[in-house]
Amino acid sequence: MRRGGLRAGCFAAYVPQTLRTPENREQAVARAEAMLQAIRALGRTQEGIGVRITVTAAEVEAAWQAEEIAVIPVIENGHALGGDPGNLARFRALGVRYLTLTHNGHNDLGDSAIPKRELADAAAEHGGLSPLGRTVIAEMNRLGILVDVSHAAKTTMMQAAELSRSPVIASHSAARALGDHPRNLDDEQLDALRDRDGLIQITAMPAFLRPQGKLETVGVADLVDHIDYVVQRIGIRHVGISSDFDGGGGIKGWANAAETPNVTAELLARGYGQNEIRALWGGNFLRVLRRAEELAG
Repeated sequence: MRRGGLRAGCFAAYVPQTLRTPENREQAVARAEAMLQAIRALGRTQEGIGVRITVTAAEVEAAWQAEEIAVIPVIENGHALGGDPGNLARFRALGVRYLTLTHNGHNDLGDSAIPKRELADAAAEHGGLSPLGRTVIAEMNRLGILVDVSHAAKTTMMQAAELSRSPVIASHSAARALGDHPRNLDDEQLDALRDRDGLIQITAMPAFLRPQGKLETVGVADLVDHIDYVVQRIGIRHVGISSDFDGGGGIKGWANAAETPNVTAELLARGYGQNEIRALWGGNFLRVLRRAEELAG
């Protein structure tokens, strides 16, 4: 990140979806807490680099001013709650600023875009959000935790966008019009994000950017094609950039954080100006983060 000039990132406590037994729910909560503690420790262990754990938009900006790397703790998969919305306050105290409602496989909160055959998932289980999922979103709003709809089924995503008091985000997705993958957002979903003043961050996942894509054949130009499409569809205010490094992300020219300038170079080559690039590279994310803070409580 230091070599590539990437000065802030969301570090995810990722919990894979498992069968929803009492034991597995307990293990999911424990895993999430252990990962969050490890993420928080980054601010104490990275000697000579300058890393700061940041839990507000103002703290992210202060880290940038101090030329430090800002680490924002988040959770990927609502299974981490173990079915108990009371755990949200516990995780918020550890700095969590967004929670991805689902991962691959349906969970207690809602339906996933990708049901898991090995978990005996039906095509849909809840018809979108479950009653518990609706309760969890209300509590996330109260605590200032952003609702992340990446990985969610379209029904789940649309209901979450309508229900949430604060803007929802798709932290790492792409445009379905260019990449027909169930994890991508179609035009109706993009419009819903715009109408709720939300955000989609285009992710460097080869298979999302180009059908049947692989690391060797999908590059930075493909990523910016998706950025272009979504900017033209719903406006630059609602678009950002994500990587999903260590989650399968990485493309030719942006295979790791050190290659980050290549993305900016492609944006410049396509005519994006300084203010637009600032918005894409975190400005829009800080806007929705700040809005969640304003609406909390």
